[in-house]
Parts: sequence; C-alpha cells; structure tokens
Amino acid sequence: MEVLSFVCAALLCTVLVHGKPTLRKERVINKDPELSRKAYEDNNSFQYDHDSFLGKEEAKTFDQLSPEESKDKLGKIVDRIDSNVDGYITTAELKSWIKRVQKRYVYENVAKVWTDYDLNKDNKISWEEYKQATYGYYLANPEEFDESTDQFSFKKMLPRDERRFKTADLNGDLAADREEFTSFLHPEEFDHMRDTVVLETLEDIDKNGDGHVDEDEYITDMFAHEDGGPEPDWVKTEREQFSDFRDLNKDGKMDMEEIRHWIMPQDYDHAQAEARHLVYESDQDKDEMLTKEEILENWNMFVGSQATNYGEDLTKNHDEL
Repeated sequence: MEVLSFVCAALLCTVLVHGKPTLRKERVINKDPELSRKAYEDNNSFQYDHDSFLGKEEAKTFDQLSPEESKDKLGKIVDRIDSNVDGYITTAELKSWIKRVQKRYVYENVAKVWTDYDLNKDNKISWEEYKQATYGYYLANPEEFDESTDQFSFKKMLPRDERRFKTADLNGDLAADREEFTSFLHPEEFDHMRDTVVLETLEDIDKNGDGHVDEDEYITDMFAHEDGGPEPDWVKTEREQFSDFRDLNKDGKMDMEEIRHWIMPQDYDHAQAEARHLVYESDQDKDEMLTKEEILENWNMFVGSQATNYGEDLTKNHDEL
C-alpha cells in the first residue's frame, strides 16, 4: 500500500530502527576524536582532519583535484572562515567553521523533506501538518492496523513525536520554522533537545518499563542472539564496560543521568579538539593563530587530495553555513 509505505518511511526520520542487530549499535553522540585520528595517523593519513574540516561526504569529492586546484579552493574557504576579516584564523573561528560544516548535512536533509510537510506552503510546519503527513492514514484507517504490530508502533510514536515537537517549538506556537523543525528531526545536534534524546534512548532500551536500563537491556539493544551460540568477544567487552563505566553508582542499572553520561560524554568537544589540533600543527610562528599562508603551506592536512565541492558551494547562499 503506497500511503502506508510513505507513513512508515516518514517514521524513520524520528524513530530508531529496531530489528535483530548482529553488529554493535552506535548510540554515542560525542566520541573522543583522538581515537579515530590515531587509526588514520597510523597510516600516515590526514583523512580524519579532512572529514572534520570539510564534512565526510564533501571530502570525498576532491579525489580528482590536483594539488593546485585543492589549494585554490582551500584559499577561498579560508576567506570564509576569517569571520572578522583580520587576516588571521583563530581556534574559535576554526571551531565555529567545523561545527557549521558538521551540521550542513542536517540542514540539507531538512531542505529535502520540507515540502513534504509544509502542506499549506506558509514556510512553517505546524504540528497538525506533520501529524497528518506522517500519521494521517493511520488515524483515518485504524481498523487496518488492528492485527498489525505497526498499531503499537503508531500508538507509541504519535505521542512521542508530539512531545518532541513541542520541545523543539521554542516559541510555543505549535508551528515549526526551519530551525525548530531541524531540531525536531535531528535533536542530537541541539543543546536544548538533549534531554529528549536521553529520554527517548531510555524508552527505546528499557523493555521492562522500570525507568532504568539494566545490563541485559543494554546488551540486547546492541546484540540479539539469533542461534543461541556464544556471545562475540565485543559483547563480553561491553558487559565489562557496563559494569565498569556505564553503571556509575554500581546499582546494577543506568538511570537518566548515567545514560546521558554514556551517549553524550562531556569530556570531549570534537570541534574544539580538532580546531586546536589544526592550529597547533600549522602554526609556524607559534602565535596561536593561522594566516592563510600557514594554512596553504600545510594544505594537505586540511584538504590534501580530498576536500569539498566548495567550487559549487561558494556560488550558493548557504544560510545554514
């Protein structure tokens, strides 16, 4: 049924998909950048820096560029990063740039689906518009779902989506502008939505409904026995991780704050760490700032043979960047 397929597809925007995972499910939002960088540096590669500075997908598009073309485009990017046009790139400016680049895919995703939800074309998406676009068929034909497991999913997700929508709706008018709708679809990217991410994670994993996540629930979220065989070594390691690092108060389960500490560790700020790294490695005169010349001298760290399609990007008006 075409309409039902649309409804299910729309739910994927806001629902974590549950199946029978045989591989680790990743829920952690902020991870230590040094762990990823080490693997790249062991291979004498700056790929992690390229991905951070340019965005992972965009970085792939420079594979065909010559060093001269890479440097030329990098110079234009540097001009954009220098927000106060003083000829110097500070750590703060680099951090701001990296954060914007990493959010770019989020805004592009919202742009792609915006017209599907803005039904009256007023450049806002009301809760009613979203509800009808996503759940309208279910609400109008509930009898078709009586014998379906989807009935439970729809009944569960409708109030959950409404709760998330109202949290994203900062001015309380039940109509989301682009920024509010972006935070609704991608709550992990916005500070004011972090409590929602933690709560939804708890609801996803807490199968017995006691308001906590025990060790078995934690493991089941990442791994499901399909043949009753022995657990892989990484599962055994995760059990140790649960005991040693997840269950902070050692009561055998995770509460909301422990879940927050798990999926949103505060020890690392990816953008800040990467900005400091780029400045440290490229700052020839050690004044803790970079000139365009210093960046271009160390161009392969920023872009190398892989950068972003900023030739096209520079001709567009990306308000999100």
